[in-house]
Amino acid sequence: MLGFLIRKDVRKILKRKDSDAGERGRALEEVRSSLFSKLRSLGGGKRQQTSLGPPVALAFNFLVSVSIILMNKLVLVKVGFNYPIFLSFIHYICSWLIMAVLKALSILSLSSPPKSTKYSSLLSLGIVMSLSTGLANVSLKYNSVGFYQMAKIAVTPAIVLAEFILFSKRISFLKVLALAVVSIGVSVATVTDLQFHLFGACVALAWIIPSAINKILWSNLQQQENWTAMALMWKTTPITLFFLLMMMPSLDPPGVLSFNWNFHNSAIIGGSAFLGFLLQWSGALALGATSATTHVVLGQFKTCVILLGGFLIFGSNPGLTSILGAMFALGGMSFYTYLNLHSQQQSVITSSRQSSFLLPKSKLSKENGDGHEETYGEEHV
Repeated sequence: MLGFLIRKDVRKILKRKDSDAGERGRALEEVRSSLFSKLRSLGGGKRQQTSLGPPVALAFNFLVSVSIILMNKLVLVKVGFNYPIFLSFIHYICSWLIMAVLKALSILSLSSPPKSTKYSSLLSLGIVMSLSTGLANVSLKYNSVGFYQMAKIAVTPAIVLAEFILFSKRISFLKVLALAVVSIGVSVATVTDLQFHLFGACVALAWIIPSAINKILWSNLQQQENWTAMALMWKTTPITLFFLLMMMPSLDPPGVLSFNWNFHNSAIIGGSAFLGFLLQWSGALALGATSATTHVVLGQFKTCVILLGGFLIFGSNPGLTSILGAMFALGGMSFYTYLNLHSQQQSVITSSRQSSFLLPKSKLSKENGDGHEETYGEEHV
């Protein structure tokens, strides 16, 4: 038997079988690695490429963004779930659990950036996120979908004003003019809304400030400290949940446990919570697949569809004057987006010219034996 096994032709057969098994193992490992890398790219940050492509990513974000507003309105009005802060709490619990499962399966990367971030920054973001999301659902409960969306548009002028006050950031006169048009249009559309509710209007006005601060803090942490959207949400969600619990006694009526938690109502509320997670995910995908300007332009189309959906589904009747104010605001917002696009194109042209001037210098330094390499910039979205 030993003589048979050490024969030359038998050794060749055994060696071929071992190599075949090794090749099959390597092939399976490559397939597994490819699958996990694709899944990670779907849940990754702003620098990771998505296999979905820009059209699919934008369509996904558009459908989720429109659906969650209409679904939340359905939960708060049609289902009769009169607990907007608790609804926000359910959203964040669902998103945090889904992210925990995806993280445990190594599908979603939620690692913090190498640069350490002050806990006060994360704490501030968690607080304003709880205020922003909670007050948004309270506003949606008392106001029409059109009123809610107009208040959402007013966040952009508030961001510009806050950046001017906090960081002395200035913008051009044409952008100020465009934002003035937006503010006038929003004011006309909201004040003349036939479904105007005083308490809802006060809540919407109070919601604008934390929403603007939320976007500023979120943008700064992503751009300056390299946080991804999902990793930042993973870190701040426990803080947000705690402060939502603090807000419930003052803004939610009592009796949430006595609500009719039947299968139909629970399914609609659960669907709304799942859409809340998809909203964060689709936003990261859309920003990763396209530019920020494309994402903003898509937002204008979302507004039109949401206003139309509020009219068709919930029978909202804002009145002719309110509709004209909304069109006025959309026109100003479109002009502001165009100005941003034009300024971004000019900055790209300027940076490319600077790179062309710096390139010969880099080549000369390499010829002279310099051991370092220069980086000529990276596109941020």
